[in-house]
Amino acid sequence: MQETRVWRALLGLQNTVVEGVEFDEDAGAVVVHVRPVASRRGRCGTCRRRSPRFDHGDGRRRWRALDLGTVQAFVEADAPRVACRRHGVTVASVPWARHDAGHTRDFDDTVAWLATVTSKTAVTRLMRVAWRTVGSIVARVWADTGGAVDRLEGLARIGIDEISYRRGQQYLTVIVDHDSGRLVWAAPGNSAATLRTFFDALGETRSAAITHVSADGADWIAVVVAERIPDAVLCADAFHVVQWATAALDQVRIQAWRDARAAARSEPKRGRGAPRKDAPLRPASTLARGIQRSRYALWKNPEDLTERQHAKLAWIATTDPKLYRAYLLKEGLRTIFQLPHDDAVEALDLWLGWARRCRIPAFTKLARSVKKFRDVILNAIAHRLSNSLIESVNAKIRLITRIAFGFKNVDALIALAMLSLGGHRPVLPGRN
Repeated sequence: MQETRVWRALLGLQNTVVEGVEFDEDAGAVVVHVRPVASRRGRCGTCRRRSPRFDHGDGRRRWRALDLGTVQAFVEADAPRVACRRHGVTVASVPWARHDAGHTRDFDDTVAWLATVTSKTAVTRLMRVAWRTVGSIVARVWADTGGAVDRLEGLARIGIDEISYRRGQQYLTVIVDHDSGRLVWAAPGNSAATLRTFFDALGETRSAAITHVSADGADWIAVVVAERIPDAVLCADAFHVVQWATAALDQVRIQAWRDARAAARSEPKRGRGAPRKDAPLRPASTLARGIQRSRYALWKNPEDLTERQHAKLAWIATTDPKLYRAYLLKEGLRTIFQLPHDDAVEALDLWLGWARRCRIPAFTKLARSVKKFRDVILNAIAHRLSNSLIESVNAKIRLITRIAFGFKNVDALIALAMLSLGGHRPVLPGRN
């Protein structure tokens, strides 16, 4: 009796009777023969309802358990099938493992915990499993964990964004809770239909409790927000708006470089090696080279510039006034987000007038976009809400995407992201 109690404790077996223990010489593993206690036998593997026995199934089978030191361990038992009224003929449930799993619960929980805190190599080598198997385990553990908690309860301020997880325009729609900082929902796709599934899961009552939504300028997000939560305040993300301005600035820089390169082709060519002292000047080539190397000086915030980058900006101001004007337009739009709301309203209107009259096509086009989103931009300034949190979550999901390369499907990737960022990390067996 004392011996069976020890084996139950070692392998984390509950509601289980230990029938015997042997060492399998061929497999080099400890095999513990068990059976469920009477009250846990004859139950559906999916819903756990007591069901009549159907047949013996495939006979006895083994479940991988946590290693005993350096030796692998397995739990072996009969695997009969039962006839459930709801789920039909299915393998009977066992108390030591999840349905359709080839590992014990403690093994699954340990692998899932390791997957959220350590590297791919560490998990596979330590647990002696393939990475694809880790993906299946993570999906099982999240299905169990996610089904036990209500992730959508108490949402008031949310952020919505999309992130690419695979080549070929494969996207995830992700939603975070601004108040808790948690990832609360993710699904494949970046469309209105995808976002509607979130609000379907949330329900009308809890949807009505949402007061603020931060998002980029995607039309499909605005359409669904207006349709499902019309009373919520939609805020344009400052990061994305400034990103639009940075992209417009880069278009101007690239065009300036191309123009300088075209002019440089008409200048006398030089041979190899250092030019002679009396060699003719090549101002267009110098301009093209300087513009090419000015990207970071134009992109960075003024307070973060180095002395060399400050000098580069001063050089641009004297050599290419149009490019420098584009830089000032970008910085002007960025500064608006730092102002109080009343000042920002006046500043944004002034900026729109400046951008419309600047005679720089990239910024006149940007002015039309900013005017279209004027109200939601001002909402973001008034309520001081941005997608900085969701961008941080997206950066972590990108890392998880690289780690999860080789998973069988996107569900495993979502499961790993939810376990890592959803505030419900698996607990190691034997820990509270």
